[in-house]
Amino acid sequence: MTINNPQVKRRDLLKAGVAASAAMTVGIPLSEVARAAIQSSEGEIVWTKGVCRFCGTGCGLQVGVKDGRVVATKGDPDAPVNRGLNCIKGYFNAKILYGKDRLTQPLMRRTNGKFDKNGKFEAVTWDEALTEMANQFKRVYKEKGPTGVAILGSGQYTIPEAYAASKLVKAGWRSNNLDPNARLCMASAVVGFYQVFGIDEPANNYSDIEKCNTMVLWGNNMAEAHPVLWSRVADRKLTHKETKIINLTTYKNMSSNMADETIIFAPNGDLAILNYILREIVHRDAIDHDFVNKHCIFAAGAMDIGYGMRPTDKYAFPKEKDIQAKQNAIILSKEEAIAQGRPEMAGKEVKQTQQGGKAGAHWSISFEDFKKGVEPYTLDFTAQIAKGDPDESLEDFKKKLKNLADIYIDKKNDILSFWCMGFNQHQRGVWVNEQIYSVHLLLGKHARPGNGAFSLTGQPSACGSAREVGTFCHRLPSDLLVAQKPARVKSEKIWGIPEKTINPKVGRAYMEILRGMEDNSINFVWTQVINPFQAAPNSNHWLKAARHPENFVVIADAYPTFSCQYADLILPAAMIFEKWGLYGNAERRTQGWQQMANPPGEARTDLWMMMEFSKRLQVKDCWGEQPVPGLKVEGYTDGKLPSVLDEAEKMGIKPDMTLYDVLFARPDNLKVAWPDPDLVSKINSTTAPGNLNWFPEKALFNEYRKFTLGDGHDLADFTTYMNSETRGLIWPVVNGKETLYRFNQDYDPYVKEGGYAFYGKLFKAIPTGNLFGVTDPKPVPLPNKAKIFFRPYAAPVEQPDKEYDLWLCTGRILEHWHTGSMTMRVPELERAQANSFLYMNPKDAEKRGLKNGDVAVCESRRGQVKAIVQTNQRNFMPRGMTWLAFFDRKVQTNQVVIDATDPISEEPDFKKSAVKVYKAQ
Repeated sequence: MTINNPQVKRRDLLKAGVAASAAMTVGIPLSEVARAAIQSSEGEIVWTKGVCRFCGTGCGLQVGVKDGRVVATKGDPDAPVNRGLNCIKGYFNAKILYGKDRLTQPLMRRTNGKFDKNGKFEAVTWDEALTEMANQFKRVYKEKGPTGVAILGSGQYTIPEAYAASKLVKAGWRSNNLDPNARLCMASAVVGFYQVFGIDEPANNYSDIEKCNTMVLWGNNMAEAHPVLWSRVADRKLTHKETKIINLTTYKNMSSNMADETIIFAPNGDLAILNYILREIVHRDAIDHDFVNKHCIFAAGAMDIGYGMRPTDKYAFPKEKDIQAKQNAIILSKEEAIAQGRPEMAGKEVKQTQQGGKAGAHWSISFEDFKKGVEPYTLDFTAQIAKGDPDESLEDFKKKLKNLADIYIDKKNDILSFWCMGFNQHQRGVWVNEQIYSVHLLLGKHARPGNGAFSLTGQPSACGSAREVGTFCHRLPSDLLVAQKPARVKSEKIWGIPEKTINPKVGRAYMEILRGMEDNSINFVWTQVINPFQAAPNSNHWLKAARHPENFVVIADAYPTFSCQYADLILPAAMIFEKWGLYGNAERRTQGWQQMANPPGEARTDLWMMMEFSKRLQVKDCWGEQPVPGLKVEGYTDGKLPSVLDEAEKMGIKPDMTLYDVLFARPDNLKVAWPDPDLVSKINSTTAPGNLNWFPEKALFNEYRKFTLGDGHDLADFTTYMNSETRGLIWPVVNGKETLYRFNQDYDPYVKEGGYAFYGKLFKAIPTGNLFGVTDPKPVPLPNKAKIFFRPYAAPVEQPDKEYDLWLCTGRILEHWHTGSMTMRVPELERAQANSFLYMNPKDAEKRGLKNGDVAVCESRRGQVKAIVQTNQRNFMPRGMTWLAFFDRKVQTNQVVIDATDPISEEPDFKKSAVKVYKAQ
């Protein structure tokens, strides 16, 4: 019998129900009657477009709602990012909302009905919670002013939430102590963009995967961290036979399975390898001279910049003090001295004098100086520094490096370089970001189809809600910087507040806020969409600091995370589909969704919390004269922010008005009607508790959009993102058209002539110098130019020694995300991977009397944790290297990780701690 199978397109298959999909894939004809029956069974489910809650890929979803509850999600076949696919985490976007221990009411430490730092958590009303929170804020603010309060925010904010946080802290509190957990994952990429291009975020987009023939991964295990993108990489590899994948890593991982070659390098060896490639480009005269001469200049910067630790050991644990001392001075190794062009300094003490803000200082140099800088990085020298597997021969490693240089230099290759945490979580993360751009710029292989250096992000809106909105301590919306007067004036004008309201002194970054809790300079900390005491490195310090009697810690979250144990007040938060929102992904794609369900119990949106809290603060509480230690800016009295109350009165802002009135319920915002007649959803967890007749999410987005128009960040209007047809748009969106490639005249409306223009405005007037410093301090304008940097090799500040004889690297795994606060509440994901394993080389394990399944202690100068040993699956370690994920609450990995950071970006290096491992008793 012959069965005539129907010809089913993949998109139609994905749009059909699960039963229908299964039937058609095995060749069973599907009658119209059966099709109708399947549709009938789903008939009560309403499907709405959404966005995945997890990584920065930005996968589109179809979200199914029944009886007011999210019951299912599936990949959206019309979404250009994922084309109907989801990873294993993505399939469970529905279940993350409904864990059994979901927080549903505020909890406060109390004794006898009053707040008590040492009391037990009790359920309280929202009014009680916010009133105590406001009292604690006012206590700290009265004593220490704007610098004593802070919010730790998130790359998981929605864009309206992030904008509200930026406005509340910077305009309302007059503080810049707002920093997101995006500081932990892509701050080095941000500074790299700033310094090279003068503007943030990638020039290319995901469609380049289908246009290139070579992809190089730099410290980026895409198969686990960005699995849907990896599926596109795999599809390109399998359907385009010329495609090559090179995986540069410190251990063999899942991305190695499809790679043509895996190059295992030593920690920080990437700095040397990139300089080797740059040297080869120069020596082989493979430079695209026309492109470079027209569009680039050469640059260098300070070398002795420290390691982003405290300059004092006052707060260090006793065993930390030897490494802590290196923040101020190091003994330069022979390899570093040669690599930095100062061989005479080998074995000598070098003071680290450029730490802090000076670390990012840089200047233009000549091509001859650049050539001189990369000259020491011969194949022999680089291989000795960079080889990471002691069991690989030097000759084999050298062959791999030469092949890598050949691949980059070959003009026939259309090449993409991808990186993520391996580059960014790096003591010289800004430098390696700049180096990879230098490779692509020298070759003229950037910002064009199939060719580019492409930084990936780790969180769903690290771009849209941290970088673009300006929730970093140094930023305002749309790439504006708080330290620049024109940026402050523009922001104050859009926000309708007096000039000099915004504090011109850069605030405290993520790790500095935690250190501030420890040294008593910051006493009020509010965390939103973040699990800081599990996620931050060297966490034993911050666990103790949170419980200092003068500190008041507010945790807003959906679940009782590890951090909640160290809070004074816990606020129950709404989750993604329980609110209106937008995310911005790693390719500059902004995507929006409408609210689909209500949060449980008394859980509220973060936006509602901020607006309600702002009702408890009056203008006169924050806008009078305020102390700002260290403020020294022209036009300001040293150490003081001026009162703006008189100017505010002239603008109609009375001292007894609330920050809610001034920042949120502005006249223009109140005109944005709720419900919205143009949009389907009529539920809103921000408007409902107060019965508002205006639409805060839309009103705030409209206001934020004003920052973006006309400066290369242009966004479309709110309704466009929210409608059922738009699957996101890649900004800048000009005249309704997205921009696929920035800086390229063929695609970018901001480039009018000359083929390319790197039109970013930041750091585009710099001094002139040589490899070692400035020779002429007069700033020279560099309009439309990108910078090709020389950055030298530098060794990690902590390295294995006789006592702590192994490297420890940390990261994510496929089944879980970040600290597991959502994914570990999905039974299927918890069963798939219930524990964080300590991955070891079999020989290292045997040497310590360990085998698979044994429980081992992993100990560093900072603390110790216990984990189950694994030697023969997933991650394969070279001798001397170990690896431990941080998702597992039972294994507090970051208690052993060093809190060294890149001194320019202030991003921690989670990849290079020295540990010892032994069998647990």
